[in-house]
Amino acid sequence: MKGAELVLKVLQQHGVDTVFGYPGGAIMPIYDALYQSSIKHYLCRHEQGGAFSAIGYARASGKVGVCMATSGPGATNLITSLADAMLDSVPVVAITGQVSQAVMGSDAFQEVDVLGLSLAVTKHSFMVRSVDELAATLNEAFTIAQSGRPGPVLVDIPKDVQLADIDAELQAISKSNSNIQTSLANAAAARKLIASAKKPIAYIGGGVHMAGAMPQLQQFLASNPMPSVTTLKGMGSVAKDNAHYLGMLGMHGTQAANLAVQQCDLLICLGARFDDRVTGNLQKFAPEAKVIHVDIDPAEINKVRFAQVALLGDMKQILPAISTQNNCSDWLAHCAQLKQQYGWRYDHPGERIYAPLLLKQLSDRMPDNSVVACDVGQHQMWVAQHMRFSSPRNHLSSGGLGTMGFGLPAAIGAKLARPQDTVITVTGDGSFMMNVQELATIKRFRLPVKIVVIDNQRLGMVKQWQQLFFNERYSETDLSDNPDFVALAAAFAIPGHCITRKDEVTDALEAMFTWPGPYLLHVCIDDKDNVWPLVPPGAANEEMITEAKA
Repeated sequence: MKGAELVLKVLQQHGVDTVFGYPGGAIMPIYDALYQSSIKHYLCRHEQGGAFSAIGYARASGKVGVCMATSGPGATNLITSLADAMLDSVPVVAITGQVSQAVMGSDAFQEVDVLGLSLAVTKHSFMVRSVDELAATLNEAFTIAQSGRPGPVLVDIPKDVQLADIDAELQAISKSNSNIQTSLANAAAARKLIASAKKPIAYIGGGVHMAGAMPQLQQFLASNPMPSVTTLKGMGSVAKDNAHYLGMLGMHGTQAANLAVQQCDLLICLGARFDDRVTGNLQKFAPEAKVIHVDIDPAEINKVRFAQVALLGDMKQILPAISTQNNCSDWLAHCAQLKQQYGWRYDHPGERIYAPLLLKQLSDRMPDNSVVACDVGQHQMWVAQHMRFSSPRNHLSSGGLGTMGFGLPAAIGAKLARPQDTVITVTGDGSFMMNVQELATIKRFRLPVKIVVIDNQRLGMVKQWQQLFFNERYSETDLSDNPDFVALAAAFAIPGHCITRKDEVTDALEAMFTWPGPYLLHVCIDDKDNVWPLVPPGAANEEMITEAKA
């Protein structure tokens, strides 16, 4: 067989039946092999869209997402998506074509050093120099992408390697497994801290569900009742009916979550990093708290915040090992009071649609196992604040990189990963236009993705910061020349509806959910509505600006 055929054989042996991509000259042999392959290829309309679809597929399913692109501009268009996967620890294998080795280094047509470009945004990158190395390299790529802290891996394959002949009978192809090394040496010290804490809090990140440790987390919180908070990626980790859950913490976290973390005496960090959007002013973050840090990545331990006790390895083993009895009933009552005192209010005056209320109504109306793929901006924070999720795999949001244009292609990947579940994109008018061409992908494959465009005719989050911190100098955030989004969707054979008043919301949501195919709901909101609370730059998390203070 040819090297190109071998690529597909290895993918199949790794259980890959879905890939996303866009063809071109240097990867044409692989696309030729795809022509008669059982692997289903989904043509996206931009390489970035293809890679984001692979990310959405991976995050919604727990499998490795696979995307393909040609050399030069095809490969460079993947870079942003690979950076997104890297910062959010998503297992993705990206396969790029490269010019033949005979002309490599000569500035050949569509030649770019994608290996060099990708090193900063991937867990590992490979250049395959011989067809004899091809299967082993791809096997290693899948192993690296999934092992330890997951992440993206790029495999760059010159065209001559794709065209080279290889005797498949002589080529050993196997999946290798990487065992997680776990040390429980510090478990006793962790139990001692938990048992003696008067004000403990579980700080939960995306690493818990990535480790497959959701059952162990639920058991840990049941056996050790304590307040819990999550990161953006950890949302959905705590059961909806857990009375001690305080919500997301950080820059746009709930007041209850931020105040409780600032007051706690023990912070149990589970599969999370101390990101600046979480901590605010690091020197003032949880000033009285000792830290237990549980993670799979040794690079995160003591990188930002010193941990009195650190445990590295498999969360499924560590959580039961640190479980112990703790009596913090007074603290639980105090946090319950914070939650009640600072709970959300939805009594927004006037007839205009209030985005937080709209998203709460959307959350209440959607089926329990729905997937929401969110873009970046004010709507992203409103989703995190006002929607509830039964699993982190149901909330897809660009966290570490904050990439506008993420939501629509990520929803495509999620829908293909989970065709029986409802998939919704919540996007803003700015983000939607970043990868709007993927409406063509939805049309071609008849994907019943629901699209909610929250339109304030502004780059809302940037505008909010300009209002608060740049003396209301609104530089280049006016999007009042937005297209007619319903008409735009109609050009792709996607029906839609526009609403402007809050009394239209219930019927509009019902129409969207009952329509059997894709649907776009255009929601017009006031450009003066902002996201509250907000922790200003350089401030401690308890120094939040709230709507009442604004």
